[in-house]
Formats: sequence, C-alpha cells, structure tokens
Amino acid sequence: MKIIELDDIDNIQVDENQLEFYFTQSRGEHFNVWDKSVKVEENLYYNNHNLITQKGAKNNVVRPTVVELFCGCGGTSMGFEMAGYEVILGCDIHSPSIQTFKTNHPRSATILGDVRKVEANLITELTNNQKIDVLIAGVPCQGFSLNNRKRHENDERNLLYKEFIRLIKDLQPKAIVLENVSGMKSTGNFVKTIEKDLSEATGTTVKSKLLFAPDYGVPQRRQRLVFIGVHGEEFNFNDIIKTHGDTTGIPYVTVKEAIGDLPSLKPNEESLEYKCEPFSDYQRLMRKNVDDKNLKNHKAPNHPKETIEKIENTKPGEPMYPNFKQRIRLSWESLSPTQVSGGIRPQFQFGHPSDARGLTIRERCRLQSFPDTFVVKGGIVQGRVQTGNAVPPLLAKAIALALKKYII
Repeated sequence: MKIIELDDIDNIQVDENQLEFYFTQSRGEHFNVWDKSVKVEENLYYNNHNLITQKGAKNNVVRPTVVELFCGCGGTSMGFEMAGYEVILGCDIHSPSIQTFKTNHPRSATILGDVRKVEANLITELTNNQKIDVLIAGVPCQGFSLNNRKRHENDERNLLYKEFIRLIKDLQPKAIVLENVSGMKSTGNFVKTIEKDLSEATGTTVKSKLLFAPDYGVPQRRQRLVFIGVHGEEFNFNDIIKTHGDTTGIPYVTVKEAIGDLPSLKPNEESLEYKCEPFSDYQRLMRKNVDDKNLKNHKAPNHPKETIEKIENTKPGEPMYPNFKQRIRLSWESLSPTQVSGGIRPQFQFGHPSDARGLTIRERCRLQSFPDTFVVKGGIVQGRVQTGNAVPPLLAKAIALALKKYII
C-alpha cells in the first residue's frame, strides 16, 4: 500500500470523498488518518518532556500585567501590548512559537512545555512575584475547528480549558480572557459548560460572545469566540468598540490595502527591503517604526511547476483545488478568508492575487494584523502553523482597551 504524505497533496487529483490517507506507525500498522478513533498526530516541535523556563526581567511595572497560557506566537499578547499592557509571561508547548514569543517579548518570562505540568508557584517565581491583572488562555482550537475533519466533542484537547481554571483559582487575577474558534458553539454544550465553570472559578459572571475580526480593522473574515470575566462585576461586551464596518462609516480593510505594498516575488524568492511607499492607512500602521531596508519574513515558498501553473490558471477569488474549497487564490478587492494553521505539515493555503505562488509569512502576518516589527521564527512551514493559530492582534487590542476600565 502506498503511504501518502500530506506534503504531496498538491499533486493528488482524486475525489475527496473517496480519498483515504494512511500513515504507517513505527510498529508497521496502517490506519486512516481521518478516522476519529485514531489519536491526532502531534507536531514534532511539541515539547512533551520537562518544562523549559526562562525568567522575566525584574522591573517595577506600572502598566496592567498580562500572563498568557497557550500563547502560541503571541497574537493576543501583542494586541494587549498595543493597548498599553505589560506582558510578563507566555507559556506554550510548541517550541517555534515560544522562540517567536520570546523574540518579540524579550523582557517576558517563558515556559516551554505542557501546561498540565505548570504550577502557579512556578509562574509566580518566573514573574518575580508580580501581581497578575489579566490571565489569558488561547486554548487549543483544533478540536473545535470547522476546518478539522476529525472534529468531535470528545477530542481530549477540548478539555484543556480546565487547566486554565486550575490556574485561575491559584493565581487570582483581576480579569480572565479565554478565546477559541467559533466552532466551539456547535460542538456539544461546551460554551454553557465553560461559562458556568469559569464563573464558579472566578466568583463572578463570565459571558462569551463571537467577535468578527474585520470589525476591528483585521483584513480577514475571521471569527473568535471570547469569554471574559472581571472580578466583582460583569463585563459588558458593548465596551469593545468597533473601528470598521457599516456602523462606523469606515470600510473593511481589503487584501490589497493589507499586502499590496509588499514586493512582488517569484517562488523561492526573498526580499529584504520594501520597494514602494505604503498607500493605505493599514500599511502605514503595519510599517510603523520599521526601516525600509529591514523587511522580515518575506520569502516566497518554493513550489513544483504543476503548483505554479495551478495558481497561475486560477482566477483571483476562486478555489485552486476543486475538492479543497478553502484553498483559494486571494482577490485584491476582498477580505481574506479565514487563515488556518493547516495541521502539522501545512502546505500553502492561499495563492497570491497576482504572483503565481503561495503567501510569504510576512503576508500571512499582515492578514492577521501583526505589525512588520513582529518577527516569526521557525521557517515557512512552522510559520504557517503559528500565524494560522494566532489571534489577530488588532482584535486583541480592542478587547484589551475595553478591559482597562474594569481593572485600573
């Protein structure tokens, strides 16, 4: 039997309903990777062994403080920093994500490892006994994601929010924020259960709401489910102020306004400097405090000839593969669809609107509203994992601004 690697998927032309992917385990057993009874294959960059920690800088913090669990590369933390908070610790199991987090938050403490092994006293020690104003968790979303064809309510990753609750009880932050994908709302009774469990843990009323990222300046049609609780009072989601959309008079940010100033590239080409001035407010925001000759993460993926031709022959806004409708060639004049991580060996998800190639990590960052000062570590493949899993910083910033009046 042929073993089909997911990296070969671009050249497979079969009916998706009939396609079965098989992998060989070390003991030689074949299994169907889409079978829900088969445990999900883990990213090889996960640190499932001893915790690896780095202490944060000692300083007298006057800004409200943030600790982020399941931090990934730090999208939520970046948004809170934009809103004037101090991020004092990030924890994640994915080593390239922690490397990226540390690069962009050099004064923060970090924990690389399984949060189930993390005790509150370790967080306190690494953060030099600083008080925690906001405790954040971006619990793993793959078990709830609508893009996960193995999605089901008994996925063990769905219960990791209980680790968040354990640490809430021990750390006693002023406010808590938990976020996940919109698919959680249609997976069992998780939303009501989590609201109840978080309310009991915090001693207050915790509510949730779906937030649409373009309403907050993100050029991507992305929804996140956000739970918020504040000690002593109930958070009002109306305090999260929209910046774009019909009610504001400011149109959503298009793909062209988001990435149109970045240099054109051929497959496997790289540019280390900008070639033109920004021509939209969004581009000016993304390029703030960046030298014109210091462009980071703008290297195009390398594609076989068949893939280049596939992108080239696809009309912008249309799917590149008949059986994978989420993999489209972007259109300049529209919002980007939801960007996903693509699993543990992700291929490119979107074709560039005018170049015959997939997106660079810088372009993926732009679609998530990461500023160009933000540097992603780990290469293109693991960069896709990080950017696809991230919370858009501008969405997180809107949440952070709304929280300020409750905790200061």
